[in-house]
Amino acid sequence: MRKVALKIAYIGSNFSGFQRQADVPTVEGEIIKALQEIELIETPDDSGFSIAGRTDKGVHALGNVVAFRSENEIRINQINKALPSEVQVIAKAPVHFGFRPRYALRRYYRYILADFEGLDIAKMQIASEYMVGTHNFINFSKRSERNPIRTVEVINISKNGKTIIIDVVGQSFLWKMVRKMIMALYQCGKGEINPKMILNYLNPDFSHGLKPMPASGLILMDVEYKNLKFLYDKYAVDLFISTLKEEFEETFNKAKVEQSMLQTMIELRDK
Repeated sequence: MRKVALKIAYIGSNFSGFQRQADVPTVEGEIIKALQEIELIETPDDSGFSIAGRTDKGVHALGNVVAFRSENEIRINQINKALPSEVQVIAKAPVHFGFRPRYALRRYYRYILADFEGLDIAKMQIASEYMVGTHNFINFSKRSERNPIRTVEVINISKNGKTIIIDVVGQSFLWKMVRKMIMALYQCGKGEINPKMILNYLNPDFSHGLKPMPASGLILMDVEYKNLKFLYDKYAVDLFISTLKEEFEETFNKAKVEQSMLQTMIELRDK
């Protein structure tokens, strides 16, 4: 009997989130089905199957983590053959039986704001500085959270052409917390609120219903653990790169077709 941690990459567009649910496709559901198909586990409970975290519908990942026990040898490419191309194991690490992926050293998220050339990054950076540190993030999640105190270690905002990239690092995050943080930064960049408004959002007595940014822009980049080093499988990584390229080309072509249709309709309307 051995226990292993697997690092999972996935494109979340066609899944109803990570957590398994009845009658809808989920990332966790696909992983469990694959592990059962190749007889690495019988049931999630018997194998101690556990996860680092649940991502919402449409959220992507390059480094979510699952762990389980098995009596059989665990081969990454054997698992990947049983998985859909949008979900792939890219690394593994042997772990002790008491390892629980939920208790990570830190989590690293990235949010992509595409084609937002007009945002004031300087204001967004000022606003982000108020979020760094240990705060009550109840206004960035749901009011029923048992413990809304979280520590944000780093927020980095950079620009690549018309795309704005926001990296957020911390030990743990509340439900939809990162996407609501990005919404607040977006509001500052648009000039809808002053950066100091973040101080109000961080005040638990100031109740405010922040809406989250769309899930499609969020990537769980990595989950890190103390004294745990994952071994990446080059073949698996290359295979997922190919999947990402195919997805990009398909999405790009679809966007171009819809752009052409949109332009034609505007021309027809304006005749």
